[in-house]
Amino acid sequence: MKIIRTTESPAPLGHYAQAVEQSGFVFLSGMLPARDLIDPAIHDFKAQAQAVLDQCQKVIEAAGGTYADVVQVTAYMVGVENWSAFNEVYSRAFGAHTPARAIVPVPALHHGFAIELQVVAFIPEERRR
Repeated sequence: MKIIRTTESPAPLGHYAQAVEQSGFVFLSGMLPARDLIDPAIHDFKAQAQAVLDQCQKVIEAAGGTYADVVQVTAYMVGVENWSAFNEVYSRAFGAHTPARAIVPVPALHHGFAIELQVVAFIPEERRR
């Protein structure tokens, strides 16, 4: 098992890794938009979604992958009314690639954010870092 860390994405605030790689699979911990980059009281849902997608991308890149390597995404989202906004931002980030996905509506998230992502990718051995 290898711990994946990058300074390009915020460090965890608790006792967990940004991601863990095992046998080519990279498991990203649940990620919120970075509080030092985005204030949930000011920034709308799309800005939060874009910020957290950008952060996840940086962690995947630190492991040697791209969004094309993502096999599964779980999105925890406050407010089902944000579903179409999430689809819009998400589809721009992933393009034609369509990994398995689940959206879990939740009543609240830490620090007042409206979106949290958990991602699994598979990175071929020749590209792993």
